[in-house]
Amino acid sequence: PTTSNMTEVIPDDNREYATQKYWEDRYKSDPEPHDWFKEWPELKDVLEKHINSKQRVLMAGCGNSKLSEQMYEDGYHSIVNIDFSPEVIKIMQERCKEMEEMEWLVMDVTQMDLPDQSFDIVIDKGTMDALLCEQTSAWEVSQHLADNIDKMLSEVTRVLKKDGMYIYITFGQPHFRKNLLLKEKYGWTLTTERIGDGFHYFIYILKKQ
Repeated sequence: PTTSNMTEVIPDDNREYATQKYWEDRYKSDPEPHDWFKEWPELKDVLEKHINSKQRVLMAGCGNSKLSEQMYEDGYHSIVNIDFSPEVIKIMQERCKEMEEMEWLVMDVTQMDLPDQSFDIVIDKGTMDALLCEQTSAWEVSQHLADNIDKMLSEVTRVLKKDGMYIYITFGQPHFRKNLLLKEKYGWTLTTERIGDGFHYFIYILKKQ
């Protein structure tokens, strides 16, 4: 990805990653594609053990990642992309205007205006991690932050069909993430995949029962 302006948009305080204002300013300043973590070619072998191109996919907090485009080019045409930044949705709509079956919607992942049980797959590549940037300690999550994560995950499980999967891609190790992900009320089971050499990324596959 082009990252010519990246140094200009790195926040002074990591907590800014959780704010809409930071992302609006960033996308206006640096609209070029940028992928946190991995892109589709590196994720495909693991993800296609769990998903297929006939399924309806929600990209939760799509940003200006190329993931949706790369998946679309690989046959995944039923993708709905949401982000709370109007600026990035406008940018992505224009960039992907030839991919007519994809949708782009301005929406907050903690308050989704989407029907119950309407998706087979929800993919989160860094969205929950952006919310977690409010943390001051890797070992402790404030009640306010835990409530925000719970709002997001409750919405994810609401829009998932039975047997649907929430796929969370992160650098967060299991001992830092399981306590947030595994609440009985979400009604899902966890499979953990790991990719990368040296520095590992984790893919949490949470299947709704």
